[in-house]
Amino acid sequence: MAKRRSLQEDTVALKTKVQESSAQSESPEGNSVIRSLRKRLKRTQRKIRVAKRREAARTAKKADTAK
Repeated sequence: MAKRRSLQEDTVALKTKVQESSAQSESPEGNSVIRSLRKRLKRTQRKIRVAKRREAARTAKKADTAK
């Protein structure tokens, strides 16, 4: 089974793909490939934000419990 990339690695790769595709395309808004890449990028960024929020809540709960 293949090793999965982390969300941060996936985000960096998607950002570069979007930038390269946008530079090559004449009209990036109308290109469906770029649009799907942007959707994937936003999805991974959302997942990262949710994970950070969960981690912050978890550490806050641990700090309250320790007091």
